[in-house]
Amino acid sequence: MLCYPDRRTALRAGAAAAAGALTAACGTGRHAAPPATSPPATRPAAAPAAAPSPRRFPGQPVEIAHGARDSPKVALTFHGNGDPAIARAVLAEAERAGARVTVLAIGTWLDAHPELARRILDGGHELGNHTQRHLAINDLPEAEAQAEITGCATRLKRLTGSIGTWFRPSQTQYATPLVRTLAQRAGYPHVLSYDVDSLDFTSPGAAAVIRNVTGPILGGSVVSLHFGYADTVAALPPLLEDLARRTLRAVTTTELLTP
Repeated sequence: MLCYPDRRTALRAGAAAAAGALTAACGTGRHAAPPATSPPATRPAAAPAAAPSPRRFPGQPVEIAHGARDSPKVALTFHGNGDPAIARAVLAEAERAGARVTVLAIGTWLDAHPELARRILDGGHELGNHTQRHLAINDLPEAEAQAEITGCATRLKRLTGSIGTWFRPSQTQYATPLVRTLAQRAGYPHVLSYDVDSLDFTSPGAAAVIRNVTGPILGGSVVSLHFGYADTVAALPPLLEDLARRTLRAVTTTELLTP
């Protein structure tokens, strides 16, 4: 005898078959899944704009210690080293007063705190080269002195797109003729010295730092200061106030030398 399923069983079987066909055609989701496609290409993040490159200033010597004496501008230059929190505090105090500064960074400091290169530039300040390890560069053999200059230049280039606007020799106010030649070979038309030394690295107290600067400073002066010392942070607001009373404006070294 042939057995036939009853009507209800047949309907259930037909519905199941239809559902299976629909699932196979459209997928298990509520809506049909779109055909597989390649994910859209992601656009790489834009690289930061390159920092300014070194400039040649016609009429200026290879080693520059100050600008024009009739200028209403001065340049506060900082050796870039030490506690990054103090460096940020110095930058913040300068920016609060509307001042721009020049930072000569040590390469090993940039290795340890690479984010500070962009922080300096984003604040409107200037960034340069103060050798790789801050050795007494005038006493080094030629090859080692060259490596000190180019080592820091390479790091600046990698971090900012530029070797920095200035080179300042380490552990000396003035470079030897050899070091000046090596700096020019590395791409720096000028070596940056200074005519006012704050002596803040001796931690003499904020009042002494202020006196060391405001006593000898003149229009066009380039002042040597340092990151890494609490006295410098404390001295900066009254120092900038004193400059303002004398109608002297703190600018980058490039701005100081630009007519």
